[in-house]
Amino acid sequence: MTSVHPAQGTFDDLGTPLSEVTFVVVDLETTGGSPTGSAITEIGAVKVRGGERLGEFATLVDPGREIPPFISVLTGITQQMVVQAPRIETVLPSFLEFARGCVLVAHNAPFDTGFLRAACTACGYAWPAFPVVDTVDLARRVLTRDEVPDCKLGTLARFFGAGTEPCHRALADAAATVDVLHGLIERLGSFGVHSLEELRGFARTPTPEQRRKRHLADAIPNAPGVYLFEDERGEVLYVGKSRDLRTRVRSYFTASETRWRVREMVGIAERVRPIVCATALEAEVRELRLIAEHKPRYNRRSRHPERALWLKLTVEPFPRLSIVRECRDDGADYLGPFSATRTAEEARAALHEAVPLRQCTQPLTLRKISAGRARVCALAEIGRCGAPCVGRESAQEYARHVERARAVMSGDVLPVVTAARVRIDRLALELRYEEAAAQRDRLAAFLRGAARSQRLTALSGCAEFVAARPAADGGWELAVVRYGRLAATGTIPSGAHPRPYVDALVAAAETVFPGPGPAGSATAEEMECVLRWLDPPGARLVEVDGTWSCPAGGAERWRTWIDRAYADHVPGERGRHALR
Repeated sequence: MTSVHPAQGTFDDLGTPLSEVTFVVVDLETTGGSPTGSAITEIGAVKVRGGERLGEFATLVDPGREIPPFISVLTGITQQMVVQAPRIETVLPSFLEFARGCVLVAHNAPFDTGFLRAACTACGYAWPAFPVVDTVDLARRVLTRDEVPDCKLGTLARFFGAGTEPCHRALADAAATVDVLHGLIERLGSFGVHSLEELRGFARTPTPEQRRKRHLADAIPNAPGVYLFEDERGEVLYVGKSRDLRTRVRSYFTASETRWRVREMVGIAERVRPIVCATALEAEVRELRLIAEHKPRYNRRSRHPERALWLKLTVEPFPRLSIVRECRDDGADYLGPFSATRTAEEARAALHEAVPLRQCTQPLTLRKISAGRARVCALAEIGRCGAPCVGRESAQEYARHVERARAVMSGDVLPVVTAARVRIDRLALELRYEEAAAQRDRLAAFLRGAARSQRLTALSGCAEFVAARPAADGGWELAVVRYGRLAATGTIPSGAHPRPYVDALVAAAETVFPGPGPAGSATAEEMECVLRWLDPPGARLVEVDGTWSCPAGGAERWRTWIDRAYADHVPGERGRHALR
């Protein structure tokens, strides 16, 4: 009888050694950033095992649509290059066969796998159960900020001395990713990662810093509200909101949080301070106010509401349109806000096309004009301005332009739309499509800014209104808004009589005074939070002190029309379908 001697297993028995794993490193080029509205233009893939290249897969793909010019500039892939290329339904089976049984690797894998999954769905194929490795995620876990400033493919390729330089072409980028993968696998050896199973487990493991800070979430309640990450000195590092504070804060200390900025913030944070709110609306508004107040270094949006731009019709003998950062209580008319100077300038140009206000910036008074001390601008010399600076246009004649501009800004935008359409049609007939598109952009900037301004003006014009919206538990959420500012929120339990709750909330609400401009007592972002809260079906107005309405001929009625003009726009034919 043969005796069996027990033998000690090796570490390799615990999983598939990485040297025996076949990886298919893939990269895609596309017409845009979303699988729902864009398509694949090129697939490149490299198959490797044990450091040896086993094969390559590369093909252009006809996306079935125009390639945007900026994509062609970025990738070098033009419309002419893909005219004779196969469609994705022809390419996809070959790629799936090439990758069958392998581990899929990509740099920012959710992007590439998202497009491939969408292609499988469109072509009627089931998505294979590929194990997926993301080199971006691995790099964030293995490398420090002292080693690389970011985890872009070009940065990592230079750091690891890749033999191929990324150039936004699929096969070249896939080849560079192969070298990055091998460099990361070498680093992973020091973490005890030697098998595929250990590699996938490592990718799902929180960093040591995240594990060490898990206790910060222990005292956080399961309630809607706002949370503030603070350092040891009490400085606010980050402000966020959630319907479930405890669940959201705990997610910062798990492997699902891979953003390097957030991980850096977690490493600095020493406490998390929760602020429980009665409703999700209160949490959203409190978040905006706290970000504006503390300007946390790890928040990217909403930090500087004071930087919003406004189009102002000045108050002077000969008013003009000026771009300003503050609405003052000076009797002027304001339009906006705009998020960028260029957008504000485009809106101003659209209004100037319809109303011949002066465009010079010099202070202009009747005494200065009569003394002949006013400067004549180039527009006056070429007949594009009424030239009140030299007396060609009287104060009374100029006042009619001002009243027309005031009427457009506050209500009827048809003069601006008509002037723009006449100009666009003329340019399109002359085949000057780029200039027609520029006119369309000016009109769009004006209409969107005017629509926003008129919505905010309507809201801030009400001294008070009380609104209710159905809550998830069968009760109601309440909000008291005064001059556009959220003054109080609360809830009504299911089945309870609403009147006592409404009266108590109104009595306890913050006192608010009206301010200048469309958003005088609150930021535009806060007011838009309130408007979004009122949008869903089922919302009710309980009490209104004031008139809440937008002008019948206002910009809101044209928003769908201008959005459709952009949706109908075909890349490569700017202006041809600018406005229909």
